[in-house]
Amino acid sequence: MLTGLLITNIKCLVQTEDVPKLKVCGQEMSQIQSIYDAYLYINNGLIEDFGKMNKLQEIKNLIQNPNVKTINATGKFVFPSFCDSHTHLVYSGSREIEYIDKIRGLSYTEIAKRGGGILNSAKKLHETSEDELFKQSISRINEIISLGTGGVEIKSGYGLNLTDELKMLRVIRRIKNTSPIEVKATFLGAHAIPEEYKTRREKYVDLVINEMIPVVASEDLADFIDVFCDKGFFTVEDTERILMAGMKYGLTAKIHANELDYSGGIQTGVKYNALSVDHLEFTGVKEIKALIGSETMPTLLPGSAFFLGMSYPPARNMINAGLPIALASDYNPGSAPSGNMNLIMSLGCIKLRMLPEEVINAVTINSAYAMGISETHGSIAKGKVANVFITKEIPSYEFMPYAFGSNLIETVILKGKII
Repeated sequence: MLTGLLITNIKCLVQTEDVPKLKVCGQEMSQIQSIYDAYLYINNGLIEDFGKMNKLQEIKNLIQNPNVKTINATGKFVFPSFCDSHTHLVYSGSREIEYIDKIRGLSYTEIAKRGGGILNSAKKLHETSEDELFKQSISRINEIISLGTGGVEIKSGYGLNLTDELKMLRVIRRIKNTSPIEVKATFLGAHAIPEEYKTRREKYVDLVINEMIPVVASEDLADFIDVFCDKGFFTVEDTERILMAGMKYGLTAKIHANELDYSGGIQTGVKYNALSVDHLEFTGVKEIKALIGSETMPTLLPGSAFFLGMSYPPARNMINAGLPIALASDYNPGSAPSGNMNLIMSLGCIKLRMLPEEVINAVTINSAYAMGISETHGSIAKGKVANVFITKEIPSYEFMPYAFGSNLIETVILKGKII
């Protein structure tokens, strides 16, 4: 009976930590600790030991144990699994027709006014059974696992009524209970304003607060609560009311902020100690000042800006100011139909002008922080969950974001098991 997994002759073991950190900020993001010619020993689903290969020769009981499976990783790199801290991957169908509208020049706001966008996905989800929704969603989960993701946050928000929001959250719970990936659930009832409430936005906010949140909390369906605080969606006042209501039920705040304009969402997130504020295309001096010294993780979603043809958030200004940055995919049918985190690293380098070391930190330890799991995920450290992947033979860790069109992952290991 196998009792452990030993990976030997690793060309480079990336993102190792002797003293684990919860997050990495500012100039420290340009540094990662790695071990060349390394081994990694996994036991009972956790990282038990790692180091230089010449040290391994001293551990005779490990290398001679017939119950330990050995993988020879000569010429290959081992990374901690990606943590994708912002997705909407539980959805029904696709929205490629809106993609054509974008090509023809219509804006995100114009498409939404025509009944597209989030409301389109809400209609499709309403017409889809829970079993079918799970079937579609677990396929996406399996896809992102194969691409190196070992932790994912999934939001509701395509329901926009109590029944359909619960349907989404129950599907997320089924994924959590059946898949080896680490899953966090976010209640995002305030994702958009339903058509029937277009002239009664405050009434819909009342519905979210008085009807949705209590049921979501009573069924323990969510870890976090989120609001789309932006132009044309929910105001700062709406956001504060919803966050306060969620926090009373133990739901930690997150916010969609400043994607479409300077919305006040970043400052609101800091005020309510949000775990993360996400998007941040419109981020200036005041917003950066508000984030400095806070416990809130700025999370950038370059896949969405890329797909929508929007301006990118000022990552360099944020890092130079001493802030941490997380990167996430925003995997959703309308503005980021991809959960490929290696592509997100590439966009971080190409469009946000981040260094390879910075993007590695942003998709591992910092994105784990934005999910509330950096104590157990996001780096190679003793006692952490053994979520790692082995690459194909590559020349350097910089090659990962450089080769943006290639799948460089050969073996995925989640909770100590080869997937």
